[in-house]
Amino acid sequence: MEPRFAAPFDTVLVANRGEIACRVIRTCARLGLRTVAVYSDADAGARHVREADVAVRLGPAPAAQSYLDIAAVLAACKATGAQAVHPGYGFLSENAAFAEALAATGIVFVGPGRTALAVMGDKIRAKEQVAAYGVPVVPGVALPDAADAGPAAAAEVGYPLLIKPSAGGGGKGMYAVERPEDLAAALAAARRVAASAFGDDTLLLERLVAAPRHIEVQVLADSHGNVIHLGERECSLQRRHQKVIEEAPSPLLDAATRDRIGEAACRAAASVDYTGAGTVEFLVSDTAPDEFFFMEMNTRLQVEHPVTEMVTGLDLVEWQLRIAAGQQLGLAQADVRLRGHAVEARIYAEDPQQGFLPAAGTVLKLAEPAGSGVRVDSSLAEGLQISPSYDPMLSKVIAWGADRQEALARLDRALAGTVVLGVDTNIEYLRLLLADPDVQAGRLETTLIERRLPELAFHHPSDTDLAIAAVAAVAWQRDRAGLPASTPESAGVPPWRRGDGWRPGAAAAQLVSLDSAAGGPREVQVYGTPAQARVRLETAAGQAPLAVELQPAAVVVDGIRWPLAWAVGEDHRLWLNYAGRTLAWQLRDRARRLRDSLEQLRRSTGEASPEVRSPMPGTVTAVAVRSGEQVQAGQLLLSVEAMKMEHQLTAPMAGQAELSLRPGDLVKAGQMVAVIHPETKEGSHA
Repeated sequence: MEPRFAAPFDTVLVANRGEIACRVIRTCARLGLRTVAVYSDADAGARHVREADVAVRLGPAPAAQSYLDIAAVLAACKATGAQAVHPGYGFLSENAAFAEALAATGIVFVGPGRTALAVMGDKIRAKEQVAAYGVPVVPGVALPDAADAGPAAAAEVGYPLLIKPSAGGGGKGMYAVERPEDLAAALAAARRVAASAFGDDTLLLERLVAAPRHIEVQVLADSHGNVIHLGERECSLQRRHQKVIEEAPSPLLDAATRDRIGEAACRAAASVDYTGAGTVEFLVSDTAPDEFFFMEMNTRLQVEHPVTEMVTGLDLVEWQLRIAAGQQLGLAQADVRLRGHAVEARIYAEDPQQGFLPAAGTVLKLAEPAGSGVRVDSSLAEGLQISPSYDPMLSKVIAWGADRQEALARLDRALAGTVVLGVDTNIEYLRLLLADPDVQAGRLETTLIERRLPELAFHHPSDTDLAIAAVAAVAWQRDRAGLPASTPESAGVPPWRRGDGWRPGAAAAQLVSLDSAAGGPREVQVYGTPAQARVRLETAAGQAPLAVELQPAAVVVDGIRWPLAWAVGEDHRLWLNYAGRTLAWQLRDRARRLRDSLEQLRRSTGEASPEVRSPMPGTVTAVAVRSGEQVQAGQLLLSVEAMKMEHQLTAPMAGQAELSLRPGDLVKAGQMVAVIHPETKEGSHA
């Protein structure tokens, strides 16, 4: 039986945002603890702000910096009487200076001690520390400065090798080097990223493990010397070193290896007198699964912690709070039993078919799955503005099953039942990955996604999709005009006021023009009202029109019925969800059709457009030229950053640049950010 929760604190400030803040607040509320949320101006309407007992604005700092402002967080603690701070993950969660500042004011940090934060925050020092305690490490060498020791160090490590920043994480600044002749350029690039992102250009060269699998072990440790592990998680499905799908336990390890890797993780935690919940990450070769090497220790809760909770039945946030309150674990290693299998998928605001460009917008409609074996950790709510200022993760869908196949099947059904209209997401991409034969068979490694991505069969709009979109567009137009979806003759409305295309003789069609990233512009003729329409497609000559009935929460096409959710945003983008997928169409009015026609004419004649538009919503981070300056084709004009991704916009032609943006300005997707005025034959500008 778990001990009663009695703590030296009754109010916890959650120094984070998004789904992890909501998740921590949920456990605090169950334990009877008062919660304080903090927020930036961009998050004033966020879900975690609404769910906490009280919320404090962090100040006018730029959105991404607000949650890193230690002084502002301390002031929020003082103003609200918070005696403890839970940092979630990211932001200040592994910041030793933050932990020290809290300790100096008598506030409990729900995390490890300062020594653990300092040692494990330095990859080189961490490897040396755990190696002294018998934990196997990948052969590697540190390069603390830019001295010309790279070739000799690389020869000592051996090729292929991996370069990574000592002070960093999340895959930033990591470069794989296959040949000695590629080393110099990779070292220079890694140092630039390390210095910029982490303020420390110290690098680590490590042996690159063939067919690598990313296995991590969850540990719990109290302040009384007790350390246990809760099994491992498989995190090998990654894209650009960012985890996408995680599961517990790993399908690779047998029981003996599980015990050995768990013991090694406990030794790593004990080496720094660790307290709280932490994760020890290992690299395991698929070809030699009984061999594992320490990579690093994350001194915080992990994004993927729910899969461990699902297979152990333990609430890790609760145990973080209990340990921070000074309680003993009350659990021995023999008490930990793994039951069944759990898989987690991360839902991001991004467009996989457009190079994973970050997305932003307003959540117009939302439906999240529920049911046996399904859990959702989410920050989403209808009406929520998704800002480009933060990490693009919106929610996590987790499924449990008695075995791996049941967990995978439940997760796929749960993703099919997830509806997020108004923002592009990666849900279809996640379902395609889950259906991959190697994923189904558990043949995982960290390069699988990159190899599979070019051949993923994303859905392309069908005639049925187009017909449903056209009828929904007509319904939206009728609603804006104050007309009902159907106007029967018995209603007494004169036929010339019904808006259904009535004419003496044959009814006229309404022309609907739609555009989608996957299917391009299409023209559709819709006869009748949305409740009883006939749709004729421009490419369907000689075919009978499709019969479409639009109902309040469903659509019927030629007698086949699907539940349907749909909405139109302020940008006149039409969103549809049915048959387990979401599609988005741009409604094209006369002005947009004219602009698109001019653009198509330019492309057909080989002429570049003088307009430069942002491919994504974001913040201008740099402006490389002045307005009025002469530029060459391909020259950098400005950079836009959103959700940790930077996109550089260049001049499409030579000429005079016209732009008025400055660093810090916000731009929308498709917004014109610059115009290039080409020179005429006479030497002047057009």
